[in-house]
Amino acid sequence: MAGAASVPAFQLLQEVYLAKFRRNNNSGKKGPEDLVNENIRFREVLVIGPDGDQLGTMSRHEALDKAYDMNLDLLCVAPNAKTPVCKILDYGKYHFEAQKKAREAKKKQHVTEVKALRVSPVIDQHDFETKLNRSREWIQDGQKVRIDMRFRGRMITRQEVGREVLNRFTENISDIANVEKAPSMEGNTMSVVFAPKKGK
Repeated sequence: MAGAASVPAFQLLQEVYLAKFRRNNNSGKKGPEDLVNENIRFREVLVIGPDGDQLGTMSRHEALDKAYDMNLDLLCVAPNAKTPVCKILDYGKYHFEAQKKAREAKKKQHVTEVKALRVSPVIDQHDFETKLNRSREWIQDGQKVRIDMRFRGRMITRQEVGREVLNRFTENISDIANVEKAPSMEGNTMSVVFAPKKGK
């Protein structure tokens, strides 16, 4: 190829990639929500340049030619506008950045699971320690823990006994957890919720 030696290797690779991308894009291999290059069917579009400058309204063919002349792609960013808006950019880079942002957003939207354990107001020491150890494992894994204490029969009149058990539980887990919801009664069940301490 004439003059190929004067073209930097990375630019040749970029041109090969762009050509391959456009072939794939034309055959329908694209993101389901993106209108890119030949898949843009609007007669006229408002074009934004790669630096954010408004290049004006032009025909679809003119916009595509302008993007291809820059070795870039044409992406429709506002298909529902009165005059659809398209931006000239590197679609491969744009798509990569969009996926990266989506992954980061997903991490931030991580929903903390609440694990539940049921204890008795008359719990024995061995069972208490077993439930406590399990709760500590969940807290250290970043989960919240809810302890439910159900009062049966006449035990409902001895709520202070159950509260004492939950207070003991709180003391034994306070080094790694905060009380997110203090012990409270709902029906015949007293519950407390623990959340991991930040940085633990």
